[in-house]
Amino acid sequence: MANKHAIAPSDILPMADYARTRAEWRRKVSAMKRNRRVAVGPYVTFYFENWETVWLQVQEMIHIEKGGVEQVAGELEAYNPLIPNGEELVATFMIEIDDPDRRKRVLGGLGGVEETAFLRVGGETIKAKPEADQDRTTAEGKASSVQFVHFPLTLAQIAMFSQPEAEVVLGFSHPNYGHMTTLSPAIRAELARDFG
Repeated sequence: MANKHAIAPSDILPMADYARTRAEWRRKVSAMKRNRRVAVGPYVTFYFENWETVWLQVQEMIHIEKGGVEQVAGELEAYNPLIPNGEELVATFMIEIDDPDRRKRVLGGLGGVEETAFLRVGGETIKAKPEADQDRTTAEGKASSVQFVHFPLTLAQIAMFSQPEAEVVLGFSHPNYGHMTTLSPAIRAELARDFG
């Protein structure tokens, strides 16, 4: 079955139906997310999105905010850009620091971090393209703790990514956060499903 690249209003369950099946949906998508989560360095975790993860987020927003049918169009406009288009990977990355003083200090030194995220596939580097809906670094150079990025791949890079023996590295080239990690085979196999 071909991937869906957008959520339509008809994909959204009525509030009562979702409430009744919510625990089951959350369990199912949570199990899938295990191989879509990648820690890079001590503070950043990437959460790679797909149709199902974004669908659940939209359903949750409607469930929690109780906006009903009137809320659907706004949520789809906000969240549909996070669904991969078949030739990219899309991730939300979070800078997660519990201590408020440390968080303020670290975020203050990470301005523009979203511009330095990269994937390296078979020796080729793919620079992240931050979601352009708003600037996520303040004028003072403080990074937002939540960032949204796209990694556009060529067809050749997709073919390399999908090879079982391929090395895929995810990281940052920021002067204050030069961390990287190699994606495990299980994570690569899950993310490869986003192509097509």
